[in-house]
Amino acid sequence: MSLFKKIFSTQKKETLDKGLEKTKTNFFSKLGKAVAGKSKVDDDVLDNLEEVLVSSDVGVDTTLKIIERIEARVARDKYVGTDELNGILREEIAGLLSETNHDNDNTGLKLPTDKKPYVIMVVGVNGVGKTTTIGKLAYQYKKQGLKVVLGAADTFRAAAIDQLQVWADRVDVPIVKQQMGSDPASVAFDTLSSALVQDADVVIIDTAGRLHNKVNLMNELTKVKRVMQKVIENTPHEVLLVLDGSTGQNAFEQAKQFTKATEVTALAITKLDGTAKGGVVIGISDQFKIPVKYIGVGEGIEDLQVFNKHEFVDSFFKI
Repeated sequence: MSLFKKIFSTQKKETLDKGLEKTKTNFFSKLGKAVAGKSKVDDDVLDNLEEVLVSSDVGVDTTLKIIERIEARVARDKYVGTDELNGILREEIAGLLSETNHDNDNTGLKLPTDKKPYVIMVVGVNGVGKTTTIGKLAYQYKKQGLKVVLGAADTFRAAAIDQLQVWADRVDVPIVKQQMGSDPASVAFDTLSSALVQDADVVIIDTAGRLHNKVNLMNELTKVKRVMQKVIENTPHEVLLVLDGSTGQNAFEQAKQFTKATEVTALAITKLDGTAKGGVVIGISDQFKIPVKYIGVGEGIEDLQVFNKHEFVDSFFKI
């Protein structure tokens, strides 16, 4: 490994450590109170731990799963000291994340060689960092020497088109757009057509950030997909749902609504650096069985990171 790669990797990990600082401090403060005065993991400790996990936005279902696994270990080992709890939690959370995030750690931003251009449709409500995520993704792909085309198919807000234009200018990649109020499917059609002409490697298409009505959303996204497939078969290759990690349980609800409305194949969880609600990554990953592909841990253009479960767990439990 080159010195540059070592430095970059270290910087990336330091950014992740810093980004999860509020989550970690909040979690271990609560955990310390949960086991105060106790030397053995018993029913009281497990009840307190359940409360800690739920209040840390891990989610009820995932929390119960973690508690059941720890109960099984206590029953098997007869005695588990509270000093072992940190290590046990670390193992169980790593195990849960491994069940859904099995390939991101190795593939990162690598694209399949048999899909060119690789088409990503990005969904999510307004305000979650959708446009910023698209811009940062475009930057990272371009940095690899790939040709990127953006599509401004969120035509219901003039600001959405303008924001994407700002990112296209900043990253210096082409953007396909129409007037506000245009048919999103028409923009998607034009974007893919343009990408073919330009021999693009990656196409990233923004879509409307509304959860106005599940039926309307489903119909709209289905139409966008259908029209895209007239240009390139079996597109989009990836449907990326962007969620704001700082909203905690609201992010769960958005994930629920979007996964009902369309097939979501990957998640990006943003704004983890400004919140103590980073536990939401664990719960959403576990409950929806959809890989968390990216996490946002800062405002810098490099601070959208490919999610690595090992690094995340290490940063979460780093004391």
